[in-house]
Amino acid sequence: MSIKVANAPVNFGINRAEGGAPSPDLLLDGLAEAGYEGIDSGPIGYLGTGGGLLDRLARTGMGLAGGQVDLRYDDEDAFAAGLAGLYTALAVFASVPVADSRFAPRLTLACPPHRRRFTQGVAPGLPGEAWADFASRVQEAADRCRDRGLEPVFHHHLGTLVETPEEVERLLDLTDVSLCLDTGHFWLAGGDPVTALRLWGDRIRQVHLKDASRRARDRARAAGGDLAAVIAGDAFPALGAGEVDLAGVLRELRDYEGWLVVEQDAPGPGQDVGRAMADQRANRIWLSAHGL
Repeated sequence: MSIKVANAPVNFGINRAEGGAPSPDLLLDGLAEAGYEGIDSGPIGYLGTGGGLLDRLARTGMGLAGGQVDLRYDDEDAFAAGLAGLYTALAVFASVPVADSRFAPRLTLACPPHRRRFTQGVAPGLPGEAWADFASRVQEAADRCRDRGLEPVFHHHLGTLVETPEEVERLLDLTDVSLCLDTGHFWLAGGDPVTALRLWGDRIRQVHLKDASRRARDRARAAGGDLAAVIAGDAFPALGAGEVDLAGVLRELRDYEGWLVVEQDAPGPGQDVGRAMADQRANRIWLSAHGL
């Protein structure tokens, strides 16, 4: 097992380029003190770019684990329009020096929420005849990342067109893109992350480690809530407090090499930074108690 543990701005409600976010220096200092070795970028530019980003990482000894770019793979024109954002992210990630390629930033490819009214396949997914074009655009995005020297990973996610285990498998069959396994999202979409690691371990190049609660998901569903309500309803508790077999996940990662990004999705801006930081310290302690 050759793993470095990172954290992410999403744990503090920072998931879009918007005002009201806590200082990146505050986050980096607190997470470094808690024992994390790296951080996800959050919205591109939140941690800075160029020299500002490099200075922040160097000062705290943190690595850059990667970051997410959403693209509309289901729409040719929207996909083309979104490529500028992909290139911006690639330039930021490529600027960060890395001594060991196993811990280079992973450009995390994803698609924006589509099934806002609910998860686990309740809302219609991608029509069968649309999969070829969808997958070809995912492949194109992956190839563009590799052309710039970075290995991308695709992030399945609740509420998107690649959510359920069957949709993840279909995308893997139709492309050669690597996978970012998000243990919490996979669990809430009806999958078992331990099984996913056994089936697709050779394709998994990054892991977002989350716990999750299907009971909390179902409460939000029964109340007519959407994806935001699932997150706000504590569907992603602290590590060890949910239903995911995280100990089993860690056992299956014995041959994994790369970043393990701890995530505990928060609903959005306005979070209590002190409380969120305490949660992330507790998550790091939990991992240490389990061998990381």
